[in-house]
Amino acid sequence: MAPTLYDEKPEPGDLIEIFRPNYQHWALYVGDGFVVHLAPPSEHAGAGFSSLMSVVADKAVVKKEELWDVVGTDRWEINNSLDKKYNPRPANVIVRDACELVGRELNYSVLSGNCEHFVNDLRYGKPESLQVRKAGEAVAVAGVATIGLFGLVALAASLFGGSSSEKKNKQ
Repeated sequence: MAPTLYDEKPEPGDLIEIFRPNYQHWALYVGDGFVVHLAPPSEHAGAGFSSLMSVVADKAVVKKEELWDVVGTDRWEINNSLDKKYNPRPANVIVRDACELVGRELNYSVLSGNCEHFVNDLRYGKPESLQVRKAGEAVAVAGVATIGLFGLVALAASLFGGSSSEKKNKQ
């Protein structure tokens, strides 16, 4: 895991992962204590339950705010973990592009256009969300497990149960 920002100072172009109570919010450090982030209308530090309403938002605004205002009391860290997979764009280009988007309203989708997609697209040119990928994998595993459970129940019923009419015919 990346070092926490409490131990290390972010550099322009670094991705900041903020651990909200039920999800992670992402921002891009642009220098001088500021971040740029994609914020659905309900997203703010300490938003609690209302921040979960971002799931149904279809628009979000690109904001430039002080890092501490976005983080609030939540835990946060520098997380450039996709540097192992992709080469980051030059920091000055990342920051320039991020700042040019400030104030714009963009389409928002939890599955394909969330805050993590936004910052990864700025840093790497790749709109990826590991948070969404992990959630999708969990759903897929749960689905396979459910299908497997139903199959096991059906198999057990056919081996050990049978219908009551079958039992009567056997007697």
